[in-house]
Amino acid sequence: MKINGQVSGNRINSIDRMRGFSLLGIFFVNMISFHSPYFYIDPETWWDGSVNLFTYRFIDLFVQASFYPLFAMLFGYGLVILRERTLEKGLRFNPLALRRLSILLLIGVIHAFLIWEGDILITYAVCGFAFLLFIGWSAKRLFITGLSLYIVPNVLLLLMLGAASVADGGAEFSMYDGQAAEQSIAIYQTGSFAEVTEHRISEWYKNNNLMGLFFYLITILPLFMIGAGAAKLRLFENVQEKRRRIAIAAAVLATLGLLIKAVPYLYGKTLMTDYAQDVFGGAMVAMAYALIIALASELEQLNSLLYPLEAAGRLSISNYLFQSVVSTMIFYSYGLGYYGELSIFSGTMLALGIYVIQLAFSSWWVKRFYYGPVEWLWRSGTYLKKQRFKKGEA
Repeated sequence: MKINGQVSGNRINSIDRMRGFSLLGIFFVNMISFHSPYFYIDPETWWDGSVNLFTYRFIDLFVQASFYPLFAMLFGYGLVILRERTLEKGLRFNPLALRRLSILLLIGVIHAFLIWEGDILITYAVCGFAFLLFIGWSAKRLFITGLSLYIVPNVLLLLMLGAASVADGGAEFSMYDGQAAEQSIAIYQTGSFAEVTEHRISEWYKNNNLMGLFFYLITILPLFMIGAGAAKLRLFENVQEKRRRIAIAAAVLATLGLLIKAVPYLYGKTLMTDYAQDVFGGAMVAMAYALIIALASELEQLNSLLYPLEAAGRLSISNYLFQSVVSTMIFYSYGLGYYGELSIFSGTMLALGIYVIQLAFSSWWVKRFYYGPVEWLWRSGTYLKKQRFKKGEA
């Protein structure tokens, strides 16, 4: 069944397309950390040549911090849809949701500690547990609380960073640490699996301490709420009726978001401008992307073009994990050991190539199977029952 080109069966096509699109942006950003010590270098100067500088700035403006917010909002949207369908079946939602989030947490732990330290699944699971306290709220209450929880503490933090920048004489901000960068290159290029794992876990703890938890609670959790509010308003199921308002909102969000993301290039990179670029500019651009895809999904002539995104989105967790497995096998010592060898342009082209293969494979897969392999395990564990897997089988 289709309604306004948005709904097919029990799935909302535009949501899957947004997830599929998110996989590309997330991969572009993650790829830099897969092949280089991104958090310890100055990306403006680390790679030579104008092509690399252009690639970095393109990612910084259009991709960086604009896809994890989109994925987070979609996560909140999806949990609301799951809750509504669970309650419609007369089942209890909270036990099911707790199992679902616990399994996601387990997948995240395996991913973070054995594959790649940049995992986001642990964060989603932890914030998801907190989100269950609010999921029953009305759309209006979710929107107001989500926006308030996102805007107020982040504006206060932004002002504190601005004050720190002024106190420091307006000096440009840099996280560059040459010694840490060289250590990462040495370990990931030539270290044993045990040494790589030890370093990976150490890197994970650096970014997932109490300060990191606070940051997630004022970014990821409110984004869940905003996505949940959108789900309760059926924002992406009746696009045709409000397409003009959605188009205006997309244009405004994209314009404001990109202007904020350009601030570090216009006024210099400081703690304040970098934070504003990611937290506020990134979230606005993410919302604009979501609305643009929702509008594009209304155009029948684009269905064949958007279908691969939809297929990839239906396998989003499997595809996300596949990107990590393939990339670490290319760059880490227990694979090909190319860590530190690629430029940002080469890495981005590699990510694009792998993503195109994922689109093709996902399109093939969803015609033959109900779920991706990880999605199938996740769903089976959630319902405590083996789920259908291959189409055509009883």
